[in-house]
Amino acid sequence: MTAARSGPAFSVHDIPFSMYGSWFDISPVVAEKTYAEDLHLVSHQNGMHAVLRLTPLDTATGDRAETRVEATPALLSWISPAGRVDLAYESPDTVRLRGAGLPLRVCAAAPTLTPFSGTYFFHDAAAHAYVFTSYETGRRYRVTVLSGTVADTFGSQALGGADRGLTLAADTDARAPWEIAIEELDTARPPYTPTETFDKIVEAAQNSFADFVDTVAPWRSSATPAAELAAYVVWSATVRPTGLVTRPAVLMSKHWMDKVWSWDHCFNALALAPGHPELAWDQFSLPFDHQDETGALPDSVTHSEVLHNFVKPPIHGWALGHLRRRLTTSPSRAELTETYDRLCRWTDFWITARRAPGSALPHYQHGNDSGWDNATTFDPERVVVTADLAAFLTLQLHELADLATHLDRPDEARQWTRAAEATRTAMLDHLWTGDRFVARGVDSGDTWHTSSLLDLMPIVLGEHLPDDVKGVLADRIEAHLTPHGLATELPTSPHYLSDGYWRGPIWAPATVLIEDGLRRAGHLRLADDISARFRALCETHGFAENFDALNGTGLRDRAYTWTASSYLLLAEAHAHRGGH
Repeated sequence: MTAARSGPAFSVHDIPFSMYGSWFDISPVVAEKTYAEDLHLVSHQNGMHAVLRLTPLDTATGDRAETRVEATPALLSWISPAGRVDLAYESPDTVRLRGAGLPLRVCAAAPTLTPFSGTYFFHDAAAHAYVFTSYETGRRYRVTVLSGTVADTFGSQALGGADRGLTLAADTDARAPWEIAIEELDTARPPYTPTETFDKIVEAAQNSFADFVDTVAPWRSSATPAAELAAYVVWSATVRPTGLVTRPAVLMSKHWMDKVWSWDHCFNALALAPGHPELAWDQFSLPFDHQDETGALPDSVTHSEVLHNFVKPPIHGWALGHLRRRLTTSPSRAELTETYDRLCRWTDFWITARRAPGSALPHYQHGNDSGWDNATTFDPERVVVTADLAAFLTLQLHELADLATHLDRPDEARQWTRAAEATRTAMLDHLWTGDRFVARGVDSGDTWHTSSLLDLMPIVLGEHLPDDVKGVLADRIEAHLTPHGLATELPTSPHYLSDGYWRGPIWAPATVLIEDGLRRAGHLRLADDISARFRALCETHGFAENFDALNGTGLRDRAYTWTASSYLLLAEAHAHRGGH
């Protein structure tokens, strides 16, 4: 029993196996930094929850079989000398599994059922199937046997602590295949009936991914060897609109970082823009669907919660400018008008709710607002005026001026242009000392500088900066460059930590923003070097949330979409510059 394979192979310990549109994946990662021995069906509805444990069994002993797991975008397999089990997505809410030579145990991951938690298991006579109902996800998981037999069931209708599930096997000959379907559903649906063979399902999934990667990365070549895997990370982390997710959304990961944060989404939008303009526009717009009455964007959005306890930096003007240039299908005038109004409100939030009386510049209330949660910039105080915020706001004001001009609102365009120049001037007058930018405490009025790369982020202003400021920032940025990329804290700093989140590791968004600013500032050699090192980092160590700056090891969540999208952005630009 074999099935065709295509696309890049990957480890499910690093990247979950999933499909475009699905809210669940197959992975050993069952919670933050928690790896199980077996692969699980892990749902991301109502949070991240391991629902079903999938265990191939040794036919002779009935114990867990020793298998190796292989994965490509369309097919996941457990393989042993005795046989194999294959799994493929038929649709975003249904997987098919078939096996030969290996029985499969499907059981509830939660060991205990209470009136408010756990998983209940029973045989559904009406659907000729077995059903697991999960309190945590609020969904049902229906197992329908297509061939073979149920060798054993256990824990049916049990309450309290109990193993719950079933074992699939061949009818008589252990080498004969068995096959099942597992569906994630709400309350009920007609009994499952297969419409395609297993091999046809694999072929359809292969074609779906191939179409996606061909549109997202048509420029890929041997010089960009990680492009297909980067595309898979993005494709497989995309979910259909459900719950509070109002549009098709690229989650940051289908590990535990299963949300859309209100700056991460910008990088996914930019990577998707040429090949999937509608999906790209949805990525940019989704957080704005939850904008509050003050104009603030939420901190994050996911299936069942929208968080407003923090915000994220206003990089949206920078992102929208690039997005409009990259989209192969232009937004309608109505869409641009709506986006202009939303961006106006987001900008007004910073100018009003985040600007102290008498201050020319807005402030953050915590490092989380900057996206650089624990950067050393925020060590002396947390409520601070910083140059990166002023720089992002300046770019956003310029984008508003450009949009107002496009929408035939010349008076508003002039107002935004004046506001942009006033913000840039205030940043230089109040935070530039002649050789560095400083941060200023809102309460104390004290100023300080640090060894954080965040202090150098005003390079995003690019052509809008004076030449002497550009030069100083470029020199200081180069000091952060390790063999693998830009360390977020100088490695020589006493505060540097190899796995210190924003106090050392390399991050994709900082890399893309700074590379773009340097390029627009005319520092092409340094921009090229930063791009090359980050691309090589991803090609060697994958698409982790962040990376050890000194040895390149991937850290934290190992399947992060803004990292994959940042690789695609930099690789595409390199290819278009004629890179080899």
